[in-house]
Amino acid sequence: MFIYNYPMSRGKTISDGQLLDRLLAAVREHGPSDLSFAKASQATGLAAATLVQRFGTRVGMVEAVLLRAWDQLDETTAAADADTLPDSAGAIELLLRLTNSGRAEYDFTDGLLLLREDIRNPVLRARGAEWGARLADALGRRLCDDAERGTALGWQMLGLWQGTLVWWAFRRDAEPVVKVRESLEDWCRSVGAR
Repeated sequence: MFIYNYPMSRGKTISDGQLLDRLLAAVREHGPSDLSFAKASQATGLAAATLVQRFGTRVGMVEAVLLRAWDQLDETTAAADADTLPDSAGAIELLLRLTNSGRAEYDFTDGLLLLREDIRNPVLRARGAEWGARLADALGRRLCDDAERGTALGWQMLGLWQGTLVWWAFRRDAEPVVKVRESLEDWCRSVGAR
């Protein structure tokens, strides 16, 4: 772990995790394409030159920040996977834990800017694909005993989950978790999930 010193006379330090978390907040505020070293400097209290030295390029800085976001999502997903029942109700609960109602409006407006960056960058795109595969498998284990069919059902469930959230963003006719639960419960009944 690297410890960074603030260039100010206060002599405070900031860990890698704290640095990336502050930069992630700045990315959420400004969008990834608008995060400059100057804005990153304001967000972290570190000199722009220090940030350049650490990340090399603005693209490298944004990639590191978005990889931090993927790390956090991986941790949240693993915890939800470990804490939910091994049946279709557990699959629904797992996805509900990943549906952040308090941030739903952000996630489906400004969050699309992050998604665009994740899809454009091959490193981030691969990270997203890995997460999706792990999540589809975790859901599939809960939906049926046949691993191959379970994974296929897991991918279908993921598609329904994301589609429900996208349409919620347009309609806003209930809380997002209510819409997600309704859609997923209906789908589980229709495919005969256990």
